[in-house]
Amino acid sequence: MKKWSVLLAVLVLGALAFAEEAAGAAGVGIGKGLIAVGVGLAIGLSALGTGWAQSRIGAAAVGAVAEKPSMFGTGIIFLLLPETLVIFGFLLAFLLWIKI
Repeated sequence: MKKWSVLLAVLVLGALAFAEEAAGAAGVGIGKGLIAVGVGLAIGLSALGTGWAQSRIGAAAVGAVAEKPSMFGTGIIFLLLPETLVIFGFLLAFLLWIKI
């Protein structure tokens, strides 16, 4: 777990450094670069979380349908619930993007 947290910290700090350098080169300031990093993180992390959740839910839904075929509709509903996380990520990204 420690290895992943260090990797995540390096990636975030690297993204912030690239945002500062790109903003300085373009002459627009660090604020817009950080907003762009926030947009990327909002979409990327929400999609990553949704994929992880759907993998677990999908496996459980297939097992439930194999035992009891009438559970198909319930399995589909539970499989679609994490998609709201991506929708919220896109909404947050759009709200951040219109500030640029």
